[in-house]
Amino acid sequence: MQIYQFFGNCARKKLTSHHALMLLSVIIVNYRVKHFLEICLLSVQKALEGIDSEIFVVDNASADGSLEYLQPLFPQVNFIANTANVGFARANNQALEKARGKYVLFLNPDTILPETAANDCLRFLESTPNIGGLGVRMLDGSGLFLKESRRGFPSPWVAFCKLSGLTALFPKTKLFAAYYLGHLPADISHPAPVLSGACFWVARALLEKTGGFDERYFMYAEDIDLSYRLEQAGYVNYYKADTTIIHFKGESTRKDTRYVKLFYKAMSQFRRKHFRKGLPALFNIFMEAAIWLRAAVAAVKPSGRLAAPTPAALKTYPTGDPAAIQQLLESLLAQSGGSGRSLVFDSREADELIFCEGMQFSFHACISALEAGAPYRDGMRTRFYAANSGAVVGSSNRDGQGEVLVIAEDGLR
Repeated sequence: MQIYQFFGNCARKKLTSHHALMLLSVIIVNYRVKHFLEICLLSVQKALEGIDSEIFVVDNASADGSLEYLQPLFPQVNFIANTANVGFARANNQALEKARGKYVLFLNPDTILPETAANDCLRFLESTPNIGGLGVRMLDGSGLFLKESRRGFPSPWVAFCKLSGLTALFPKTKLFAAYYLGHLPADISHPAPVLSGACFWVARALLEKTGGFDERYFMYAEDIDLSYRLEQAGYVNYYKADTTIIHFKGESTRKDTRYVKLFYKAMSQFRRKHFRKGLPALFNIFMEAAIWLRAAVAAVKPSGRLAAPTPAALKTYPTGDPAAIQQLLESLLAQSGGSGRSLVFDSREADELIFCEGMQFSFHACISALEAGAPYRDGMRTRFYAANSGAVVGSSNRDGQGEVLVIAEDGLR
């Protein structure tokens, strides 16, 4: 049997209906973030232990040696190599056509999952009546809550509040803060109309009814669009507050001119697709102008939250699994000059904190320690290292580029 999905005026696309042969399919789209993806895959594998599952990685012509580096390290992962960057939506749909899971997790490559994530989220999906998509609580690389973990639909009023700055001025007022649902506590699970594509759980059967991602969106807003279609079909999307992941926001969404252009183009596409009809022509003109005016301002505006300058010689405090710490230190010392780092044994003296995952310190422990320590309050940089991986990764500035310290070109495993 074949189910056909329609995307407005787009050409008809075919989504093959598989009899579910396993419980979960994880789909990750990669573009030039091989070391972030390495630690992501390590965390995903641990989260999937004991679960009948499969993992797909779609590489959008990264041209940075991603496939050559990752395929030998993860032979059980299904890699799909594109010869061009076809965009986030289309790449996800490529893997979705091959996926056999009852449930699907769309996941960004610059994320870290706790070991309990898959079981907890699958249990929530199975036990919640009429559920559509499921999102989770996300922290950035410094431990700050990412407010895009749950959002409201960008209706004309909500969009106006966001574009005009009212949302920023009244971040916890229901009338003005609906875009980020700032009036709802972030530590309590609740229905959330819009979920983030960085970690989006959904039943395959629902995707066969509503369609996958709309491929007219090259990047950004495709998660808003899918969330909207799920709720329009009568389902309820949920935000799960007691499952926390790390999303290195700065790596996948760099706030440069290209980002601004793609982001606001996607916002304009979404508005024209879902909210243009029935609105006065003058209002449509105003909203379109407001979107692009905001884009112009964002293109020239400096980032509001900048990372502290990198010290000439970092004072590094590694914490976590003893064996992983030893492995990391041996790798760092083997590099010329110790990578400009000196070790300290008191975290209060450190410029940089590296959480080391291993047998005695899980990914869950890394995430919990990051949040509890709140190192951003002291201006401390944070990094993550997984046992036997080839790099230390982090992103202290959510508006900037992710940071990678390569310690083994071909991994240590």
